[in-house]
Amino acid sequence: MKARIAVLGAAIGGAIAIACFSERGAGPGSSSAAECSVPVSVIDSMHFIVAIQNFTFQPDSISVPPGATVTWVNCEVAGTEPHTTTADGAQWNSTDLSPGQRFSHTFPAPGAFPYHCTPHGFMLGKVVVE
Repeated sequence: MKARIAVLGAAIGGAIAIACFSERGAGPGSSSAAECSVPVSVIDSMHFIVAIQNFTFQPDSISVPPGATVTWVNCEVAGTEPHTTTADGAQWNSTDLSPGQRFSHTFPAPGAFPYHCTPHGFMLGKVVVE
């Protein structure tokens, strides 16, 4: 039986973000699809999620406080090419993320951090730490 995590986030501008994804496929080498409901952004005040779905980062720009952790979850369907989350300034670089896999990075200091998917250069995003 596959385990599911449902996370209810904090209210942002009156909207509540809900993340729902499968635990199967969370480990290395997995090729099973994740199940995501987007927009997904906030787990709590220090943990944020960006979904990778339909060859986009959702949301493509996110503001977080210093010390927050952002987790990217590949929500593409099984068989889709892997994606990465790679900082333009080399602050982080994930391995290839197959559907269902995730990668996290903690942002210790303020700044703007644009990033992209290495295999798909048209996939762009930004984390703003303020």
